[in-house]
Amino acid sequence: MLAKPEERKPQKRRHPGEDGGGGGGGQRKRREGGEGDKGQGDGGRKRLDAMSVGYFRRVGERLSEGFEDREERDIFVENVLAEVKGKALLVAKDQTGSITLQRLLPLSSPDQVGELLAELGGESGSEFKEVSCDKCGGHIVESAVRQMSRWTESSKKEPSATTEEEEEEEGSAVLEAQVLSVSQVVRENCPEFIKHVHGSHVVRTLLHVLAGCLGPPRSESRPVSVTDAAASAVFQTMLTVCHRKRPKLCKQLLKRITEYLASRSAAPGVSPLLVFLKDQASSRLIETIIQLSHKSLLRDLYRNHLQGHLVDLALHPIANFPVQRLTAASAKYQLFLKLFDELIQGVEAILASGHMGVIVQLAQSCAESEEKQEDLMQSLLRAFHCAEPGSRHVSCLPLFMSLLTYDVYYHSETAEGGTQTEVPLSSICYHGSLLVQALARFKERSLLLSSLRTLSPADLLTMASHPSGSHVLQALITTSSDKGRGKILKRLEGQYVQMACSRLGSRVLEAIWNGASVSHRHNIAQELVSSESQLRSDQFARHVWAKFALSHFIHRRAHWQEIQTGESKKRKLFSEILE
Repeated sequence: MLAKPEERKPQKRRHPGEDGGGGGGGQRKRREGGEGDKGQGDGGRKRLDAMSVGYFRRVGERLSEGFEDREERDIFVENVLAEVKGKALLVAKDQTGSITLQRLLPLSSPDQVGELLAELGGESGSEFKEVSCDKCGGHIVESAVRQMSRWTESSKKEPSATTEEEEEEEGSAVLEAQVLSVSQVVRENCPEFIKHVHGSHVVRTLLHVLAGCLGPPRSESRPVSVTDAAASAVFQTMLTVCHRKRPKLCKQLLKRITEYLASRSAAPGVSPLLVFLKDQASSRLIETIIQLSHKSLLRDLYRNHLQGHLVDLALHPIANFPVQRLTAASAKYQLFLKLFDELIQGVEAILASGHMGVIVQLAQSCAESEEKQEDLMQSLLRAFHCAEPGSRHVSCLPLFMSLLTYDVYYHSETAEGGTQTEVPLSSICYHGSLLVQALARFKERSLLLSSLRTLSPADLLTMASHPSGSHVLQALITTSSDKGRGKILKRLEGQYVQMACSRLGSRVLEAIWNGASVSHRHNIAQELVSSESQLRSDQFARHVWAKFALSHFIHRRAHWQEIQTGESKKRKLFSEILE
């Protein structure tokens, strides 16, 4: 019934030198004068000569060895930067040179970093665009700009400065001037930068370093495509930074970007946002907008653009992700009730599409808001074909964890009859685990707990030892009442030793112990000490042995009992204070 859900892959940027090889393979003939080589098929572009490439490779090796003191390090940095001077652009655009310079810049003074940027930018700073949009040079500009934050932070922490620190402050003024020069070039060429695969990362670094202090241009006549992957990533970074540093500006940007998206042309009667939500790049931007939006903007997004379309969007391979963000963001508002009433109509179709993130988020928002919990549980029972007859309710837990319907799980061809043959627990999946963990936070959990108590001890051991199932068992046991927890622990008797010897099971056992009464702890300890040699020699169980103080249990039973009673009273007192 249920296909494996799709998950988004994070956007990554890879440095060209990470594949290995520093200065390009093969022998190259050096040009007279030694200024550099021209690579074949590279449009006659000048390249760093082979001797220089070898030099910077050795510099990288020396950096890996470390330095005995700061003076030795400073002399080394000064000497290397002296070699760079006059050919900084060639070094920055070379793979080996770029990687080495990136490691060198954090060790350099602000004056040295500023001088390097000045050479890269040229007299007027016009060269910054070329180097920033280069696959290797862009990394150098990023690294250099990032150094600015080192001195801005130190100046805030230490208002009183020594002579040496005053010199560094003067040097940081040089660096600051170059960073502003880079910023000016970016502002003048904003559309080209933010859509460029390498240049866009320089813009994102600038946004972080400047903490959102750069305002928008006074007049913007050149349109920017939000469907461009690089540009979308820049907008996401800008909004995130502004949300932390300039919340009022962030609020304005969210509104303006949403208005811009809504103003684009689309089919008559269709909101342009419905189109953008299905685009890989712009949907990510809309996700960020939703996550950072305030109540009124969320309400307007739903009322003016998304109302009546949520199920269709949830079924889309890309648009279902913004639907998840909207469901999460609306949980603390009354808007969630409207979203729920619309999405609940398509639960079974969404499950069949494999977009389990939508269903999981719906359950998590129900738990957070404490609304619509019974409605969702009944809808899930129907979707998994265990609502009728009522005797099927006790089968809900393995069905939810495996994301399989009753008919598929129990290999049943007909819907008649209320009993089923016993099937060993299997096929516990990640999203099924997340779903049950969310349902375990509901006010009414009797169906899940009743289903848990029908599982065999072997099934409970399977859950405890499973990467996803262990979280479910722990959540259900720790949220149960003392009486309900006792019934589950009764079913687990005979499995404690195997749980203690399991990497995951031992963690579940510790969670059970932390919430267990003194009598339950006594029963667990009694079973464990019968396998003392096995537990003491096991890599996981030996920690359980120590934490449960089982040596005391064997040799100093009265003292052990006294300690456990004292801990139990402390837990009870602490829980009363929290209530």
